[in-house]
Amino acid sequence: MAARRAWRLVPELAEFEGKWRLERDVVHAGAPPARFEGTAYFVPDDGGLSYRETGVLTVAGQGPMRAERGYLWRVGKGGGIDVLFEDARFFHSITDSAEARHWCDPDMYHVAYDFTLWPEWTATWAVTGPRKAYRMVSRYT
Repeated sequence: MAARRAWRLVPELAEFEGKWRLERDVVHAGAPPARFEGTAYFVPDDGGLSYRETGVLTVAGQGPMRAERGYLWRVGKGGGIDVLFEDARFFHSITDSAEARHWCDPDMYHVAYDFTLWPEWTATWAVTGPRKAYRMVSRYT
């Protein structure tokens, strides 16, 4: 992981490579809060980096559960970083604005990345729609 810097808004794809501590808080409208604690790995593959997170999800009032997910991170065709689902379907792009949207009918996902304290960074998701309503903040160190 690289040292702190302020001269570029979004790090280069290769700068994410390695192991990260991941803490995530999820607040659902009308539901108990949830917390995920674990590890995120960015591992080189043929097209860029494979992202895999593993850890424990705790929902208030319930026992802890093992949780994991994965994505593919690629150099974006127009610059920045493209994030794909594991089956290679497009999810969103991280560009100089460090914000993105993803429409998953009928719900809208909006993410804001913050790299100002790199190599610490956050991804804040706001999900709205008739089926989903939550805010999720992921902190990577």
